[in-house]
Amino acid sequence: MKITNVEFVISAVKPHQYPDDALPEFALAGRSNVGKSSLINKMIMRKGLARTSSQPGKTQQLNYYRVNDSVYLVDFPGYGYAKVSKVQRQQFGEMIETFLSDRKPLKMVLLIIDIRHEPSKDDCLMYDWLKHYEIPVCVVTTKADKIPKSKWDKHVKAIKQALGFRGGDRHVLFSSETGLGREALWDIINEQIEVTREEAEETEEVSIENRG
Repeated sequence: MKITNVEFVISAVKPHQYPDDALPEFALAGRSNVGKSSLINKMIMRKGLARTSSQPGKTQQLNYYRVNDSVYLVDFPGYGYAKVSKVQRQQFGEMIETFLSDRKPLKMVLLIIDIRHEPSKDDCLMYDWLKHYEIPVCVVTTKADKIPKSKWDKHVKAIKQALGFRGGDRHVLFSSETGLGREALWDIINEQIEVTREEAEETEEVSIENRG
């Protein structure tokens, strides 16, 4: 996908701060230090727009990035970092659950997992949340360049089993270093935008017929 325009829009905490232009939103969820910011930078082909940090847990808001004036990538706070206080973890959880349950422009969540490690309890909880709210999910296994190619299938299989990966969900193998998976992930994002557009049009047609 050719990137022509990217803009960091806002770090939001409360629903009234979220953009109101109804562009489709794709949220990135994952544990702290899993590489979400690096993934965003590779996806948008900008080295430093999404700030990476050696301090896990630094992102404490929903960071909105508008791409080509047509879609938002929304970076969730990283979860599971021990030095974040219990109160902060509770606040993050409440903010994310409110977003997942109420945010209409949200089209899919990209669940980011380090291919080298099995999913954490928080990863599994997030996956279960997404299934509960019937939100489309794509599991993105990052840092593929960190292990031999011959071990990719074995690690991906273990991750899917631990999550209870279900039919209909998508998976992309990704590397922010090499760019592996970038185009595949953009293809999935664009496909999901088209699917939700068609569903909305069908719903509107049914509504018009019922009113008639």
